[in-house]
Amino acid sequence: MRLAFHPEAERELVEEAAYYEIRVPGLGGRFEEEVRRATSILMQHPEIGISVDAELRKFVLNRFPYFLYFSFTSEVLYVEVVAHQSRRPGYWKSRTGR
Repeated sequence: MRLAFHPEAERELVEEAAYYEIRVPGLGGRFEEEVRRATSILMQHPEIGISVDAELRKFVLNRFPYFLYFSFTSEVLYVEVVAHQSRRPGYWKSRTGR
């Protein structure tokens, strides 16, 4: 299985990592590390996480208040959204057609 990010999800990851890095040096790297850890788990067990609908699932990061919204096939894990748990709820729904 390979990993792919929606272009907006990739932008969210980069922007949030930069946000944390500005506040505390090294924290942005730890945020990226946590996303890598989560995607590694999801690539091995893509059925985990909370089902949002027939195709979309949600996974909660452990050390940061973020969700990864993702879909998957046998060939690809597709991260569609990297979303803060309380900022701008649902802003991403037009992106995924949900």
